[in-house]
Amino acid sequence: MKKILITSVIALMMMGTMPQAEVEAKPGGFGGLLVGCCFGIRTVGEWNEGKDLHFRDWGRLIPVVNIVLAVWDGIQGYEGITTGDLRAEYGANYY
Repeated sequence: MKKILITSVIALMMMGTMPQAEVEAKPGGFGGLLVGCCFGIRTVGEWNEGKDLHFRDWGRLIPVVNIVLAVWDGIQGYEGITTGDLRAEYGANYY
């Protein structure tokens, strides 16, 4: 339990220090590096185009939470959710 708590606090601290895409004058930088390393080329491309990451994306960095979020994503994938549905729910800034 102590390890989970420490990991969660570190993840929250990292999220607090991440620059937002609309604040940065140019894409990339440390935010692009972290997003690219953790989430891959497709996500970093969207990050550099000005999209924000959903809380479920950041949750993948926390060891136990990532399993719950993977199941949640799987269920929504099974239900046939599309990018348009996500855009309507969370806004165009995310999708």
